[in-house]
Amino acid sequence: MRVDAYSKISQIYQANVKKPAAKQSRTEKSSDKIEISNFGQSLALAKQAVQDAPEVREDRVAELKAQISSGNYHVSSEDIAEKMVGQYFNLSV
Repeated sequence: MRVDAYSKISQIYQANVKKPAAKQSRTEKSSDKIEISNFGQSLALAKQAVQDAPEVREDRVAELKAQISSGNYHVSSEDIAEKMVGQYFNLSV
């Protein structure tokens, strides 16, 4: 039996043995850190502003009600036709 071949094989096996990872001491505390980009902060701020905004614009509703009750509210027939055609094409796509 060749002893030098045995020692080389032993070295190979020793190199492939996984060594346990060094454990952190209990006094060491690791902490995670997160940083949000300026764009992300702006996006979060805009999202919050949209959520805080009222769903119904009471000032606009009051203005339209006043125009309707006084008889000053007029919508052009062209505007109505544009909306109808636009909705038709959006639905048929």
